[in-house]
Amino acid sequence: MADADPRIDRLRLIRSANVGPITYRQLVARFGSATAALEALPHLAARGGGRAPVIASEDAVRREIARTERLGARYLFMDDADYPPLLAEIENAPPALILRGRLALLARPCVAMVGARNASAAACRFARQLAEALAGEGITVVSGLARGIDTAAHAGSLGGGTVGVIASGIDIAFPPENAALQEAVAERGLLVAEQPPGTEPRARHFPYRNRIIAGLSQGTVVVEAAAKSGSLITARLAAEAGREVMAVPGSPLDPRAQGCNLLIREGATLIQSAADVAEMLRPIDPRSVRSPGSRYAAEPVAENAGEPERRRVTDLLSPVPVPVDELVRQSALPAAVVQIVLLELELAGRLERHAGGRASLAG
Repeated sequence: MADADPRIDRLRLIRSANVGPITYRQLVARFGSATAALEALPHLAARGGGRAPVIASEDAVRREIARTERLGARYLFMDDADYPPLLAEIENAPPALILRGRLALLARPCVAMVGARNASAAACRFARQLAEALAGEGITVVSGLARGIDTAAHAGSLGGGTVGVIASGIDIAFPPENAALQEAVAERGLLVAEQPPGTEPRARHFPYRNRIIAGLSQGTVVVEAAAKSGSLITARLAAEAGREVMAVPGSPLDPRAQGCNLLIREGATLIQSAADVAEMLRPIDPRSVRSPGSRYAAEPVAENAGEPERRRVTDLLSPVPVPVDELVRQSALPAAVVQIVLLELELAGRLERHAGGRASLAG
């Protein structure tokens, strides 16, 4: 008999080993449901040359759901009608989010604001004032609840509309000194997590967090950032998603301003006021975003691939990430065939996905 709770098998698939967001979307598109995809995992992994991935148990998922509900949080799945359409447009959009707070804030124009954790006092003051002005104009400010610029952005926009995206579970505050601010964001704004409750933040979680920040927003503003920083990763992800990239200029003598000045030199819009930001946020044409029912069919997936095709794709892979489009071009195979080979390899633990539609051999 079918489970009465439709969340169970979807979460089991999401929490299973080697099932990333792209693979999840392709599996549901190919098999029609998470339940059917779970049944197919062992066979697909075997075709990819690996052992069957560890599948999340029903009991574990039920415990996660109960814990989430005790925390006053809720799930938002990609096929839900109120899943943010802009986020659904990125290639590795999270199949499920855990939320506390006002989901309606994501229906307003959203702008991400990121920057240095060790930001200068002047930059923090500017970020706080900019966020306050943007929120006052009905623009939702999205940031990551980190030290420095993130903290200033949330503090400034808390009264008007702010969204905090975290790299941990919905019940874990990081850094610890932002626990009160995180709770305030959940109560007055919106708190967003991709990881299940109880998950401590790990270094690998932050790039995934950054792609949600960029994906929710029509544009990303970098207030202060060094030449090599996570803020520039968020800006790059925004650019890859076709969103606006904006930066606040700084003194050439301050290393914390080098990243922003570099972005401006490379074509980012120079920002000095909330009016500058608002001017860059164009209305989204509803015809350009997918409806909830079509989000799992973003890419065609072949029924299967033969051994010659599988070998042709595998031989082109290496530990160096390469665009999937390049694999299609060099293999001279249909894109759907390349995608099923990559899906099988990922389920077998032999493939890693990277930002920008790239893939590499694992390890």
